Amino acid sequence: MARMHARRRGSSRSRRPLLTENPEWVPLSKDEVLALVVKLGKDGLTTSKIGLVLRDQHAVPSVRLATGQTVLEILNENGLSPKLPEDLMALMRKAITLNLHVQNGNHGDISNRRGLQLIESKIRRLVKYYKRKDILPSDWNYSLKNAELLIE
Repeated sequence: MARMHARRRGSSRSRRPLLTENPEWVPLSKDEVLALVVKLGKDGLTTSKIGLVLRDQHAVPSVRLATGQTVLEILNENGLSPKLPEDLMALMRKAITLNLHVQNGNHGDISNRRGLQLIESKIRRLVKYYKRKDILPSDWNYSLKNAELLIE
Protein backbone atom coordinates (compact mmCIF):
# COMPACT_ATOMS: atom_id res chain seq x y z
CA MET A 1 0.00 0.00 0.00
CA ALA A 2 1.29 3.47 -0.83
CA ARG A 3 2.19 6.04 1.78
CA MET A 4 -0.29 8.81 2.45
CA HIS A 5 2.01 11.83 2.08
CA ALA A 6 4.77 10.39 -0.09
CA ARG A 7 4.81 8.81 -3.51
CA ARG A 8 6.48 5.57 -2.53
CA ARG A 9 5.52 2.10 -1.42
CA GLY A 10 6.93 -0.52 0.84
CA SER A 11 6.52 -2.15 4.19
CA SER A 12 10.11 -2.70 5.26
CA ARG A 13 10.25 -3.06 9.04
CA SER A 14 11.09 -5.54 11.74
CA ARG A 15 8.28 -7.71 12.95
CA ARG A 16 7.81 -9.36 16.32
CA PRO A 17 7.76 -13.18 16.11
CA LEU A 18 4.32 -14.75 16.35
CA LEU A 19 3.94 -15.95 19.94
CA THR A 20 0.69 -16.99 21.58
CA GLU A 21 1.93 -17.60 25.12
CA ASN A 22 4.51 -16.14 27.45
CA PRO A 23 7.99 -17.67 26.93
CA GLU A 24 9.17 -19.91 29.75
CA TRP A 25 12.44 -17.99 30.17
CA VAL A 26 10.65 -14.84 31.45
CA PRO A 27 11.86 -14.43 35.05
CA LEU A 28 8.87 -12.46 36.42
CA SER A 29 5.45 -13.76 37.32
CA LYS A 30 2.17 -12.13 36.27
CA ASP A 31 1.74 -10.34 39.61
CA GLU A 32 5.29 -8.99 39.54
CA VAL A 33 4.79 -7.60 36.03
CA LEU A 34 1.50 -5.97 37.08
CA ALA A 35 3.19 -4.39 40.12
CA LEU A 36 6.06 -3.10 37.98
CA VAL A 37 3.69 -1.56 35.42
CA VAL A 38 1.74 0.22 38.16
CA LYS A 39 4.96 1.42 39.83
CA LEU A 40 6.37 2.76 36.57
CA GLY A 41 3.01 4.37 35.75
CA LYS A 42 3.06 6.16 39.10
CA ASP A 43 6.56 7.39 38.29
CA GLY A 44 5.07 9.15 35.27
CA LEU A 45 6.43 7.03 32.43
CA THR A 46 4.45 6.70 29.23
CA THR A 47 3.11 3.35 28.07
CA SER A 48 5.84 2.86 25.47
CA LYS A 49 8.58 3.74 27.99
CA ILE A 50 7.10 1.24 30.44
CA GLY A 51 7.25 -1.43 27.74
CA LEU A 52 10.86 -0.53 26.94
CA VAL A 53 11.92 -0.66 30.60
CA LEU A 54 10.25 -4.03 31.08
CA ARG A 55 11.84 -5.38 27.92
CA ASP A 56 15.36 -4.04 28.44
CA GLN A 57 15.80 -4.17 32.22
CA HIS A 58 13.47 -6.98 33.34
CA ALA A 59 13.48 -9.35 30.31
CA VAL A 60 9.72 -9.22 29.72
CA PRO A 61 9.25 -9.33 25.93
CA SER A 62 5.51 -8.64 25.96
CA VAL A 63 3.33 -7.36 28.77
CA ARG A 64 0.25 -8.66 26.97
CA LEU A 65 1.62 -12.21 26.85
CA ALA A 66 2.81 -12.04 30.46
CA THR A 67 -0.40 -10.63 31.97
CA GLY A 68 -3.17 -10.98 29.40
CA GLN A 69 -3.62 -7.18 29.35
CA THR A 70 -1.91 -4.29 27.65
CA VAL A 71 0.03 -1.65 29.58
CA LEU A 72 -2.73 0.90 28.93
CA GLU A 73 -5.42 -1.47 30.22
CA ILE A 74 -3.42 -2.05 33.41
CA LEU A 75 -2.96 1.69 33.91
CA ASN A 76 -6.67 2.32 33.29
CA GLU A 77 -7.62 -0.26 35.93
CA ASN A 78 -5.44 1.49 38.49
CA GLY A 79 -6.57 5.03 37.65
CA LEU A 80 -3.26 6.04 36.07
CA SER A 81 -4.41 6.51 32.50
CA PRO A 82 -3.04 9.53 30.62
CA LYS A 83 -5.30 12.47 29.78
CA LEU A 84 -4.46 12.28 26.07
CA PRO A 85 -3.25 9.31 24.01
CA GLU A 86 0.50 9.06 23.69
CA ASP A 87 0.66 9.18 19.88
CA LEU A 88 -1.46 12.33 19.82
CA MET A 89 0.80 14.00 22.40
CA ALA A 90 3.91 13.16 20.37
CA LEU A 91 2.42 14.62 17.20
CA MET A 92 1.35 17.77 19.05
CA ARG A 93 4.90 18.20 20.45
CA LYS A 94 6.27 17.86 16.93
CA ALA A 95 3.79 20.43 15.58
CA ILE A 96 4.69 22.89 18.35
CA THR A 97 8.43 22.66 17.66
CA LEU A 98 7.89 23.05 13.89
CA ASN A 99 5.62 26.02 14.46
CA LEU A 100 8.24 27.68 16.70
CA HIS A 101 10.86 27.08 14.02
CA VAL A 102 8.71 28.69 11.34
CA GLN A 103 7.72 31.62 13.59
CA ASN A 104 11.29 32.36 14.77
CA GLY A 105 12.54 33.97 11.59
CA ASN A 106 12.37 30.97 9.27
CA HIS A 107 9.39 32.16 7.25
CA GLY A 108 10.91 31.01 3.98
CA ASP A 109 11.34 27.43 5.14
CA ILE A 110 8.66 26.08 2.86
CA SER A 111 9.45 22.39 3.39
CA ASN A 112 8.96 22.72 7.13
CA ARG A 113 5.74 24.66 6.62
CA ARG A 114 4.54 21.77 4.48
CA GLY A 115 5.68 19.34 7.16
CA LEU A 116 3.64 21.28 9.72
CA GLN A 117 0.58 21.01 7.50
CA LEU A 118 1.06 17.23 7.17
CA ILE A 119 1.51 16.78 10.92
CA GLU A 120 -1.59 18.83 11.66
CA SER A 121 -3.60 16.75 9.20
CA LYS A 122 -2.40 13.59 10.98
CA ILE A 123 -3.48 15.13 14.29
CA ARG A 124 -6.93 15.94 12.94
CA ARG A 125 -7.38 12.39 11.61
CA LEU A 126 -6.31 10.93 14.95
CA VAL A 127 -8.69 13.25 16.82
CA LYS A 128 -11.56 12.06 14.60
CA TYR A 129 -10.65 8.46 15.34
CA TYR A 130 -10.38 9.00 19.11
CA LYS A 131 -13.69 10.85 19.18
CA ARG A 132 -15.31 7.97 17.33
CA LYS A 133 -13.86 5.49 19.86
CA ASP A 134 -14.95 7.72 22.81
CA ILE A 135 -11.38 8.17 24.02
CA LEU A 136 -11.61 11.95 23.56
CA PRO A 137 -14.72 13.96 24.40
CA SER A 138 -16.80 14.98 21.40
CA ASP A 139 -16.24 18.71 22.06
CA TRP A 140 -12.43 18.43 22.12
CA ASN A 141 -10.76 20.42 19.32
CA TYR A 142 -7.17 20.74 18.22
CA SER A 143 -5.42 24.07 17.83
CA LEU A 144 -1.78 25.01 18.25
CA LYS A 145 -2.58 27.27 21.21
CA ASN A 146 -4.49 24.51 22.99
CA ALA A 147 -1.69 22.05 22.22
CA GLU A 148 0.91 24.37 23.76
CA LEU A 149 -1.20 24.63 26.92
CA LEU A 150 -1.76 20.87 27.12
CA ILE A 151 1.87 19.92 26.55
CA GLU A 152 3.36 22.35 29.06
